[in-house]
Amino acid sequence: MRILLVGAGGVGSAVVPIAARRDFFEHIVVADYEKDRAAAVVDRAGDPRFSAIALDASDADAVAAALRDHRCDVLFNAVDPRFDMPLFRAALTAGAHYLDMAMSLSVKHPARPYELPGVKLGDEQFALADQWRAKDRLALVGMGVEPGLADVFARYAADHLFQSIDEIGIRDGGNLTVDGYDFAPTFSIWTTIEECLNPPIVWEDGDWHTTEPFSEPEVFDFPDGIGPVECVNVEHEEVLLVPRWVDAKRVTFKYGLGNEFIEVLKTLRKLGLDSADTLTVKGVQVSPRDVVAASLPDPSTLGSRMTGKTCAGTWVKGVGKDGAPREVYLYHVVDNAWSMREYGCQAVVWQTAVHPVVALELVATGVWRGTGVLGPEAFDSVPFLELLTAYGSPWSMRDQ
Repeated sequence: MRILLVGAGGVGSAVVPIAARRDFFEHIVVADYEKDRAAAVVDRAGDPRFSAIALDASDADAVAAALRDHRCDVLFNAVDPRFDMPLFRAALTAGAHYLDMAMSLSVKHPARPYELPGVKLGDEQFALADQWRAKDRLALVGMGVEPGLADVFARYAADHLFQSIDEIGIRDGGNLTVDGYDFAPTFSIWTTIEECLNPPIVWEDGDWHTTEPFSEPEVFDFPDGIGPVECVNVEHEEVLLVPRWVDAKRVTFKYGLGNEFIEVLKTLRKLGLDSADTLTVKGVQVSPRDVVAASLPDPSTLGSRMTGKTCAGTWVKGVGKDGAPREVYLYHVVDNAWSMREYGCQAVVWQTAVHPVVALELVATGVWRGTGVLGPEAFDSVPFLELLTAYGSPWSMRDQ
């Protein structure tokens, strides 16, 4: 397998040291708008199976050409989801397989944004599923940690733990702190603004509906010493993916953001600094959201200042295989001290990066097979969870 990895930021830079310990691929070309950044990631790996190029993710023709020139079988999308569609189309054009960790962007309902969905996350990608099947190629979408591992957990619960499912709730929280900054998000602020300020979506009784941002707060008790964290509704891909393959009456995603983070996001919205539309400022075209991102520290550089753990997981409630009521939380915890010591990567980006690498190994070895546009739920969960453990990052389950 030859892979074009587009994006050498936080997650992309974590993919390389993870993949470097495996032998399922022949070569990975690390591409970034700034070639120096890609080259730095490759240099740190010190492995001839990696090389670096400059590439503009918004230029579908250039991406398709890079796939052909470097004889790549797979396009691994590790950039912000605003670039999903040019990369998605480039892979289709070049006849390559495709993987991303966040799906094509949503558009609010024009009249009732906090009741009804407009264009949903992933709609643009699923609309092209027939073209992917016709080319006998796989587009594996939403294959990070959330979405990604959380969806694998949902599939596992449906197949092995439950007769019927009342609710699947993705619950994400942690106790990470960053020393030396008043405000320093541990993941892409561009993506965080997008998912947190859009209308959250909920699957209920056979259909999707939307709510107000930060709605339905609840306190969820996270494992491994993290403890109780207030979580709120956030727009996320799992709610769009899980119901396509798993039968559940309700599917939600709630994120432990914290009051300070929520207030910062609300302030950005009030000031119009959440906008991704370009403005002319002293003759320069720039979007307010890009300015916010540029003014904050790069999340990939924060690991040495971070302490604590991050937890991603899937809470499932329903009727167990024995016919009795059951409630479980399947989860994956990463301690920042461990990820920094083992890989030199902070916990949040490392946790996001490891799961697509596991998925690509399953695709490369033929364990996961498929064509069209598919989510993680479309595949057998057991090989994934076994291989994740073999990577040295086991998952856990708690009966609630």
